[in-house]
Amino acid sequence: MFKLFNPQYLFQLLSPCLLCEIGTREKYSLCKECWEQLPWLKQTVQRNDQSVLVACHYAYPINRIIQQFKYEQKLHYQTLLAEVLQQIKFPKIQAIVPMPISKQRLTERGFNQSLLLAKLLSKQLKIPVWQPVQRLNERSQKGLSRLERFENIEQQFVAMTQEKRRYRRVLIIDDVITTGSSIHALSQALKQLGCTSIYASCLAAASSTSY
Repeated sequence: MFKLFNPQYLFQLLSPCLLCEIGTREKYSLCKECWEQLPWLKQTVQRNDQSVLVACHYAYPINRIIQQFKYEQKLHYQTLLAEVLQQIKFPKIQAIVPMPISKQRLTERGFNQSLLLAKLLSKQLKIPVWQPVQRLNERSQKGLSRLERFENIEQQFVAMTQEKRRYRRVLIIDDVITTGSSIHALSQALKQLGCTSIYASCLAAASSTSY
């Protein structure tokens, strides 16, 4: 009976699941059934000689949630997505590094989705967010070979050597991994700043032909 007077319980009771809109919210804005039916992976995948901790397969409904969050400004999904990331067992780290985006992309989108997730993780894990690498505006990949494409991406990431804070064990956060080229390029820039243990984690893993 006393549970009925708990404001949080009443909110959950009156708020439907974000996905099915039928069940009662129990797990991070989702009903228990929808949470359990997310395309969980919770494994390490290898992309471009890079080990990446991945929470889910890039499949429905997590792919649609990420798309709405990233491209349709459905920012209310950020809490859910941060909780999805936290289902991964992270190694011991000193800082969280969100995947940087260029000023051009930031102007177009209005926010860096990886930074939003990193800030939520930072609060939960009590670990600072560190942004020591700048990403330059993207250049066209048209007509480039596979090797040239990787080199083109690596040239986009510039380590800010004037950064005073330095960490050795860091975790890169990104939304979706395809080829792993961006994570590899960011890792190379972080090594220039003295990072010796660089981990990476993504919400979902997609094939290069599905994203």
